[in-house]
Amino acid sequence: MANKSDNSESRTPADIVRTLRAGIGRVSQEVIEEIQARIPEYARPSDELYIKVVRTAVEQGIEGFLDRIEHPGASWDPEPFRMIGKGEAAEGRNLEPLQTAMRLGARVGWRRLTEIADPLGLSPQSLYDLGEAIFVYLDQLADAAAEGFEEARAHSAGEMDRRRNRLLDLLLSRPPAGAEAIAGLAKAAGWRLPRTVACVALDDRHATRRAPALPPDVLLGLERPAPCLLVPDPNGPGQGPMLDHALRGYRAAIGPAVPLAAAATSLRWAREALELSGRGVLPRGLLRCADHLATLVVFKDEELVSALAEVRLAPLAHLRPTQQDRLAETLLAWLRHGRGAGEVAARLHVHPQTVRYRLRQLEELYGDQLADPEIRFELEIALRARQAVGASLRG
Repeated sequence: MANKSDNSESRTPADIVRTLRAGIGRVSQEVIEEIQARIPEYARPSDELYIKVVRTAVEQGIEGFLDRIEHPGASWDPEPFRMIGKGEAAEGRNLEPLQTAMRLGARVGWRRLTEIADPLGLSPQSLYDLGEAIFVYLDQLADAAAEGFEEARAHSAGEMDRRRNRLLDLLLSRPPAGAEAIAGLAKAAGWRLPRTVACVALDDRHATRRAPALPPDVLLGLERPAPCLLVPDPNGPGQGPMLDHALRGYRAAIGPAVPLAAAATSLRWAREALELSGRGVLPRGLLRCADHLATLVVFKDEELVSALAEVRLAPLAHLRPTQQDRLAETLLAWLRHGRGAGEVAARLHVHPQTVRYRLRQLEELYGDQLADPEIRFELEIALRARQAVGASLRG
């Protein structure tokens, strides 16, 4: 094995390998001490099981290197170091401590080689070749550990996503799931139970857009048949601006803030608002149900509202469409903003005398009905619905 060929590993004397094997225990201990002294993450002197795991990893690394020196063409099994990478992911660390530990191990190994080089008559070229082999091997170990690390992280992320999807299913189920089941799954999913939530309904075209950049505590239901989000503590500091920024460019509706057990109700209102937005009754873009509660209530049962409008707006039915529009607009402003002609005129941007003329017409059409609070309330509902429908048609 001492002949000089182009294969550097074949030039390594067999007695070097035997000497290193005989000293594996001492070298392993030196590597472990160096690692624990220099890397705080691995300094667990009282944890015997952990020390055993570290020792096993170090010894496997050294044994693997010596096997490759003796049998350069033999295949090697990267699985032990893939498992080490998975273990780092399970510990919640990144790969930097492990990579530092590997470099320290390589440094100790190189130091040991230089110590025995002269007594064994190892040539400078052979020593150089061994050093190069150490660092090639180090790169391969690092690659195997990184592969295991990324695999474990992907599996962990996938499992966490599955738990969060299941949690969202439970929170939006009808009837709602039990508090104990929700609390258990929330803990498994790493999700803190909030006091209130709001659901966001997204239009079906979300798949053609970028996924919104949202904080990790927002539960995502982007793959559901009707895509949605669940936002914890929606009225908390910064939550409003966060949603405005994340959902810019989306057509979406934010449901009202409700207790956690009523999450499905918030989503139902959000979807109804989104549907009304699609029809033009409510504005497009990002809607907040809290800003449009009256319209949502009015359109909750459109058949009932249509029947109410047919009765309460009957006095206007025989007028020309333009007259109907002017008088309906004036009557709604009068009901909403007060009964003074000046205030109504300011709201409508017309002359007060014009308002007085229209109000006299309305008094002639409605008579004593306008003095009845119940009828005035029903008139406002009917007129709001008429205004919303008109706006959607004009849009």
